[in-house]
Amino acid sequence: MGLVGKLKRPTMTLLAAEIFNSNYQKALPAAMAVEVFHNFSLVHDDIMDDAPLRRGKETVHEKWNVNTGILSGDAMLILAYQFFEKYEPATFRDLAQLFSKTALEVCEGQQWDVDFETRSNVTIPEYLKMIEYKTAVLVAAAMKMGAIIAETSEENGNAIYDFGLNLGLAFQLQDDYLDAFGDPETFGKQVGGDIIENKKTFLFLKGVALSEEKIAEQLTQLFSINSKDNEDKIKAVKTIFMESGAAEATQDAIRVYTFKAFETLDKLNISSDKKNMLRTFGEKLMSRNV
Repeated sequence: MGLVGKLKRPTMTLLAAEIFNSNYQKALPAAMAVEVFHNFSLVHDDIMDDAPLRRGKETVHEKWNVNTGILSGDAMLILAYQFFEKYEPATFRDLAQLFSKTALEVCEGQQWDVDFETRSNVTIPEYLKMIEYKTAVLVAAAMKMGAIIAETSEENGNAIYDFGLNLGLAFQLQDDYLDAFGDPETFGKQVGGDIIENKKTFLFLKGVALSEEKIAEQLTQLFSINSKDNEDKIKAVKTIFMESGAAEATQDAIRVYTFKAFETLDKLNISSDKKNMLRTFGEKLMSRNV
């Protein structure tokens, strides 16, 4: 989804290790595992989406072929697990257990995302669970891996996981919002892309839920067609998002999950300086210009 290259998941693993008084270098193999796994998922996602480009460059299956893309992704997943072999048995076990749980959740989230493309009755709780599994759990796991490597308490590990999970949810919801209302110069990708592709984002679902029946039907109709006049479609959809209150509701949800992330900092048994470091990290992450 929209977190590619922005959340820098491997950096989160290194940061968490240092927060819990371990040398970041000890966390490098786990950070590599997170990055290689993430890129494996992108290679396979691009095949499923039949995407010719990723960030302006040819996708693996497009540059070579689908079989090469599948096998490359498979090999990357195996390589990701091999990075854990750098650790002692007890640490290896804990990292692998968390990693396997996370990998299965990411796959489940991707399946839901695919299913939602052809469903007309997607609910907001379902959408939130989808982005939790497809996006936020890997952010959370990346941070908890740093805690595992630092051999901190279980309470600290669970709290830093919750911090990453809620921050990941807030970031993805912000990505939904910026896709419609972001500045093309600062957002980094085409504004209105989700609208053109008829993606049932939080904005869309809130727009349907908050609109009068006639407007909700109009919005649903707009998301059922592949328009040749994308500018008019984007303008019409954004107007409904604003007038229905969906835009404001999305911003409220972003704030809720950001605050939830910061609330978990109180549960961490670390110094105030390190809590402030995590808070600053979160604030910078969520301060993209619109």
